[in-house]
Amino acid sequence: MKGPFKSLAIAMAKGFVRDKATLFFAFVFPLMFLVIFGLLFRDIGAEKMKLGAYGDGEVITALERSGVVELERFATAAEGEAKVRDGDLPGLVEATGTTVVLRFAASDQAQAGTVQGLVAGVTQQLNVAASGQPPKYDFRAEQVEDSSLKSIQYLTPGILSWGIAVTAVFGAAITLVNWRRKQVLRRLRLAPIGITPILTSRVVVTIGVAVTQALLFIGVALLPVFGLTLSGTWWLSIPVFLSGVLAFFAIGMLVGAFCKTEEAATGAANIVVLPMAFLSGTFFPIDLAPKWLQTVSQVFPLRHMNDGVTDFLVRGKGPEALLLPCGVLLGFTLVVSFIASRVFTWEES
Repeated sequence: MKGPFKSLAIAMAKGFVRDKATLFFAFVFPLMFLVIFGLLFRDIGAEKMKLGAYGDGEVITALERSGVVELERFATAAEGEAKVRDGDLPGLVEATGTTVVLRFAASDQAQAGTVQGLVAGVTQQLNVAASGQPPKYDFRAEQVEDSSLKSIQYLTPGILSWGIAVTAVFGAAITLVNWRRKQVLRRLRLAPIGITPILTSRVVVTIGVAVTQALLFIGVALLPVFGLTLSGTWWLSIPVFLSGVLAFFAIGMLVGAFCKTEEAATGAANIVVLPMAFLSGTFFPIDLAPKWLQTVSQVFPLRHMNDGVTDFLVRGKGPEALLLPCGVLLGFTLVVSFIASRVFTWEES
């Protein structure tokens, strides 16, 4: 078995390396998303919220000293209000004497809520201080993650998982269809080689490519321009990673078993992978989606791979967090592999 396995693995690896289009879509294409999104969002949280100000007083002074807003002062309230109405500013604080008025743009509900809460909180603090009475409730706001976390921490697991999914599904499906059409599978079937070395060699090559992708992605994300910081339990993401590779390899085998041409396999793989990427939190947080869609996303292996890798790469969870993602991914692999084995054919019908 060792001889046929080694020969098949080397042949598959050479075929992968020689295909320039496959190399591009395996490494360059997904890496482009990491670089683009990483550069776009690397400074999120560093900029202060801009807020208009007219007049003077303790509220405006307190807002200025808070460190979370950047005030743009106006000579007249009408001038500042026009900026808010045009959408150039989320709000204008007008302070005259003991009266504080916040004029905000309701067109952006998220920012409107933020500025209302901020100005109301500052005003309430000053009211308590002026009354001479201590506040009844002690309030503190604390970030649960490490304060050094950046957007790249959350972008890397999702885009990496998506890149692995694309390569594993497309690689397995197109190779299987190509070998069937060229009668390579027929010759392998007639040769004194069992199905185990054929399947194992393809799995080993797929895992090897996935590991190379992961090292490249993480290496780029660790560059100072992006600033990825690995958590203390990052190594626990490896079982989730490998389970995900197997799950997407099984999907690729199923697609390849059904499809008769490379074009059909490419189309079918796209139909599977692209919607899964959007519904699994790869390009935007799945928490922003409707509740029913969040529930539906739980059936996708990419959702569990994203969540599992993020749990260890970013959140630093312990070994107990391995159970759910690995269990789902391995169970998914077994079910899909069984279906693929039932519909698999060595030759074109």
